[in-house]
Amino acid sequence: MQKAVILLSGGLDSATCLAISKQNGFEPYALSFRYGQRHEFEIDSAGAIAKSLGAKEHVISNIDLRAFGGSALTDDIDVPKDRDEALFSKDIPITYVPARNTIFLSFSLAYAEVLNASDIFIGVNALDYSGYPDCRPEYISSFQNMANLATKSGIEGQSHIQIHTPLINLTKAEIIRLGIEMGVDYSLTHSCYDPKEDGTACSHCDACKLRLKGFEEAGLTDPLTYSD
Repeated sequence: MQKAVILLSGGLDSATCLAISKQNGFEPYALSFRYGQRHEFEIDSAGAIAKSLGAKEHVISNIDLRAFGGSALTDDIDVPKDRDEALFSKDIPITYVPARNTIFLSFSLAYAEVLNASDIFIGVNALDYSGYPDCRPEYISSFQNMANLATKSGIEGQSHIQIHTPLINLTKAEIIRLGIEMGVDYSLTHSCYDPKEDGTACSHCDACKLRLKGFEEAGLTDPLTYSD
């Protein structure tokens, strides 16, 4: 099987991406990051997902983005709660971590080169998302072009890096239905930006609201426990 690097956050979208990669015949190598995020509980979720879905390997890389701050996820800034959902894709919220996907994709590109892999999966979504600029199709296309100019394998013509975004045009409900069909256990996932110490989701941050909305529109019950 062809090897593929899967960016695995521990959330609903990345878990579905891992399942899609396997369904498409790839041997998945999961890559997660401990980057100073306040919701570090997601690392445990990523490990459980990688095991459940049969990742060949699961690497956790440590990066201290708290050294820069600038985000409610990596700084002493309150996570916004109960925002109007109509605003989710109209502005860039304080939960945006500067250049996070660029950093993560750069690491995944290095990992792919070491593995002699040409394929990278990332669970970005351009429909039900929180207005992040690094989730847009034009960004992914630009990064892919850069990746093939910046790697030894690309320059020597040994491979052509392809960044797969299978969820980019799906609603959260469609993603959930797809994952259920493939046997993804969403009780293992974690989405909350501001969970309690035991991982219980807050139900009020953007991530929780998008997730709950997705399950409701899919006609399903979210298996996670929420504080409310």
